Amino acid sequence: MLDSSQIKEQAISLGFHKVGIADAQFSYQDDATANLEKWLALGYHADLTWMTNSKRGFLQEYMPGVRSVICLALNYYTGHQHSTSEGYGKVSRYGWGRDYHKVMSQKLKQFSKWLEAQEDGIQTRFCVDTSPVQDKVWAQRAGIGWIAKNSNVITKDYGSWVFLGEILTNIPLTQDDPSTQHCGTCTRCLDACPTQAITAPFIVDAQRCIAYHTIENREPELPPEIAENLEGWIAGCDICQDVCPWNQRFAQETNITDFQPFPENISPKLTELATISDQQWEKRFQGSSLRRIKAWMLRRNARANLKIREANK
Repeated sequence: MLDSSQIKEQAISLGFHKVGIADAQFSYQDDATANLEKWLALGYHADLTWMTNSKRGFLQEYMPGVRSVICLALNYYTGHQHSTSEGYGKVSRYGWGRDYHKVMSQKLKQFSKWLEAQEDGIQTRFCVDTSPVQDKVWAQRAGIGWIAKNSNVITKDYGSWVFLGEILTNIPLTQDDPSTQHCGTCTRCLDACPTQAITAPFIVDAQRCIAYHTIENREPELPPEIAENLEGWIAGCDICQDVCPWNQRFAQETNITDFQPFPENISPKLTELATISDQQWEKRFQGSSLRRIKAWMLRRNARANLKIREANK
C-alpha cells in the first residue's frame, strides 16, 4: 500500500523543494471559501474573471472523488538584484527565467505518471496556478507555508520565493499539520506598497496593485495613480516581497537552471521596451511567462515610466 512517506521521497527526488499533503475531505476551519467570496464581493479581483470559477471553492467539482491534495513548491530565487539606475526597468523575479508553468507542469506530469503506475485504480490530476484551485490555501493546509499579509505563501525554508503546484488524487493519504501564522505584528509589506494595494492584512485590491496593472490591465493607458508610482516596474512588482523579513533572512539560490534569468530580463532599458516591435517581442520572450504581457502593453508600461521620470526632473 502506497504511503505518504514514499510519495514525499519521490517528490524530492524529482526536484521539488517542498511537499506536503492535505486531506481533501477534511473539514478545515480556515474560512477559505468565505474569505474568497468576500474578496470577490468587494470587487478586489478587478477583471480577473477566472477567480469567480465556482470550482475554486469546491475541489470535488474540479475532480470528483478526490481524497488527497499533494502540495508542492519550487524555489525560484536567484541572487541577482533589480537595477536602481535611471533608465532601466524592473521585472518581477518570477519572470526572469523560463516560464514556470512549463517547468512546474513538466515535473507534475512526471510525478503523476509515477503515482498512477504504483497501483491499479490510482487517479490523479495536476494543477498549476492556471487551474481553479486555491493553491495558497491548500499549501497552508498541507504545511508548505502560511498565507502572509501580502497574500503570498511564506515558507520557513525559502521565504515566499516559491512556485506552487498540486496533484489531486483519489487515494487517502496521511495529512500533514497545517502551517501556522508567523507574520506577527510586522506590517512592512503594507507600509512599503506605494499604491496601498494591501488594504488590510491578508487583503489585496488588484485595482490598486502595480503587478495587476502591468500584467493584466488591457486598457491603453494605466491609471494615473498607478503610473505615478511605478518606480521602474514594467512587469509585475516585488516590493512587498523584497521588504519581507522572512525573504531577507531565508532566501536561498535555486538549483533549477531554468529559473536563472535571461540576461535581458533583469534590467531592460526602458527606451528599448518603449519602442519594441511585435516581431522583437516574439523573439525576445520565447519560453518566458512574460508573454502574458503583450508587446503593446510593454510599450505602454515603459512609456509610462519614462513619462513620470521626465516629469520629475
